Amino acid sequence: MTLSFRQSFWLCGALSLCAVLAVPSNFPGLGADARLTLAVFALATCAWIATPVDDTFIALGAGLALTATGVISSETLFATLGDATVWLLICAFVLAAAVGRTGLAGRAAAFLVGGARTVRQLVHLTTAALVVTSFAVPATSGRAALALPVFLALARALGERKRLIVMLALLFPTVVLLSAVATLIGAGAHLITVNVLWEQTGERLGFVEWLLLGLPLAVVSSHLAAEVVLLTTTRRAERRTPVHISAAQLQKHSETPVTGPLSTAEGRCVALLATVVVLWCSEPLHRVPPAVVALIGAVVAASPALGTVGLKEGLRTVPWPLLLFMAATTAMGVALAESGAAGWLVGGLPVSVPPWLFLTVVVAVSTAAHLVLQSRSARSSVLVPLVVAAAAGTGVNPVAAALASTAAAGFCHTLPASAKPVALYADLPGSYTPRDLLRLSAVLAPLTAGVVLLFALTVWPLLGVPVHGEKP
Repeated sequence: MTLSFRQSFWLCGALSLCAVLAVPSNFPGLGADARLTLAVFALATCAWIATPVDDTFIALGAGLALTATGVISSETLFATLGDATVWLLICAFVLAAAVGRTGLAGRAAAFLVGGARTVRQLVHLTTAALVVTSFAVPATSGRAALALPVFLALARALGERKRLIVMLALLFPTVVLLSAVATLIGAGAHLITVNVLWEQTGERLGFVEWLLLGLPLAVVSSHLAAEVVLLTTTRRAERRTPVHISAAQLQKHSETPVTGPLSTAEGRCVALLATVVVLWCSEPLHRVPPAVVALIGAVVAASPALGTVGLKEGLRTVPWPLLLFMAATTAMGVALAESGAAGWLVGGLPVSVPPWLFLTVVVAVSTAAHLVLQSRSARSSVLVPLVVAAAAGTGVNPVAAALASTAAAGFCHTLPASAKPVALYADLPGSYTPRDLLRLSAVLAPLTAGVVLLFALTVWPLLGVPVHGEKP
């Protein structure tokens, strides 16, 4: 494998840093475990940035290196894979497979967009439907794939209205990415953030707490983004032309019925999904952990008598590499915190920084990080441990800082390769061009960053997450 200049630059920089860290006299106040942790962390980060090697392979190698050198124990490394949030994600994917088998997505699309009479109504009804899918399908790539047949049906129904098709091709991945913050299972990065907060601060964010904080942000940012997509890709005359997409038009391009009575399997699936979501949202009342609720739902969804998908088929949809990546990077976060490396990295920051300025920097860096680290989970693995440590040292609430960083990292629209949903829709015939994407990102990046900052400073404090924390 031949490395490019950029890749060689990053790797040489990481190796040089490791060599400097290896000399104890260079950092007399830094223990051996902390130096090893920083070296492994630097190498893993540069490998994520500069090499085509699989992210999960790099993370597992980093976790193994930290275990072999004694920085963390083998029990710590393996226990991360048994965390409740990992089980929540596994079971959520089985439930999503059951939903996908029934064709409910086509029915939901016909119900919502069938009432649209203007282009703006079509855009916002589609946006609302995509936001709702964050409760049913975990991870952004899964939601983008589930929504793809709906997009294709809409594109064929619109026929010759090419700019509207381009607009929808941009709208689907944009809303999928920005609305992921609505739920804990919306992205693997959320689970990494929750685990880092638990390991470093003892704060545990559950499904309900995340929903309370994330859903309002998801709704506002998604609908604002929908307006930006509409205004940057269509002209006024195109927006004024009426649209009418009937159920019959959608049925032509769907393999399952989009109207009429629900089948027995569809009815069972709707009832099961509604029950699981209600139980997730009412956790403070019954005290059953979300992971246990998800496990019950997955068992029912895969049962021979009541289920709509086989257990083996459902488990095949689980992104096992993502789960291994989360486990390994969680172990890296534990090493950063327990070895003192994270505290040393942020020890030179000024402690008198105003919270609004600290959060502004966090949001700006997290928004731009996709230009360097394309994996959203990798971005959270690198940024969140440092953000939490820095927040604790400057008197900012670590929960607010971690949430702001994770939410801002949801923007990754600059290039087609910046996120899997963006790349998926970019490859479709008649889709958008890189120029369309750049025009959108130039407006959307500052807008979404501003909305996240506004929520962190004004809305989340009203919901129980203050900006100020305790200074050490």
